[in-house]
Amino acid sequence: MLQVCLNGARSRAECFPLPVTPEELTAAAREAVAVGAEDIHLHPKDGDGRDTLEAAPVAAAVSAVRAAVPGIPVGVTTGAWATADPRARAAQVRAWTVLPDHASVNWHEDGAAHISAALLDRGIGIEAGVYSGTPAAQRFLAWPGSRRVLRVLAEITETTPDDAPRAADGLLDELASVTAPILLHGEDAAAWPVLRLAVSRRLDARIGLEDVLHLPDGTPARSNADLVRRARAIIQGTPQGIS
Repeated sequence: MLQVCLNGARSRAECFPLPVTPEELTAAAREAVAVGAEDIHLHPKDGDGRDTLEAAPVAAAVSAVRAAVPGIPVGVTTGAWATADPRARAAQVRAWTVLPDHASVNWHEDGAAHISAALLDRGIGIEAGVYSGTPAAQRFLAWPGSRRVLRVLAEITETTPDDAPRAADGLLDELASVTAPILLHGEDAAAWPVLRLAVSRRLDARIGLEDVLHLPDGTPARSNADLVRRARAIIQGTPQGIS
């Protein structure tokens, strides 16, 4: 499975083509799905372009994107940078009026179990975010509900092309007992090497402007579709994906 991560916690100051509004997210999702994305992860934004978990922006973003790409699962973040207090974050999840298909929960952040319980209570799939270089794997595996997640996001925080694959191998070893699908991804300069590793290990993968702003040859990506198109070529082993 190839997921597109449309925007992340980035701002337009970092990336001018970044989709922020529901209308922009809709267009970006439609383009990404047309070239091979099979799942969507997005960060709803408030009027100032900052990540938010408030019900109205979540409903607007999820509803717009879901209508544009029917049948494609749509997920959101529950990152602590949006709302620091985990109990307040859980309350926001419980107040959502439009439910995403899944939401990511970062297990290196305090209160991951509270957020996960709120998601499970509402029937929302959990993407368990497990960062390399943190105690997240141990915390997640010790959680009694670890077998109830939709998938595990193995997130490689090392950003050099040499260090990231080694860190990925180590994290995957830590997650060897996981029964849910694993989606492996990296960021910045490591995004493409880690995607290739995910393909070689037959794992789910993701790409998008949240993770990387450049194509494998260093050319700035013009859109999420640019990134998905190149990732799909790598997955299929076509000449476009060979570098």
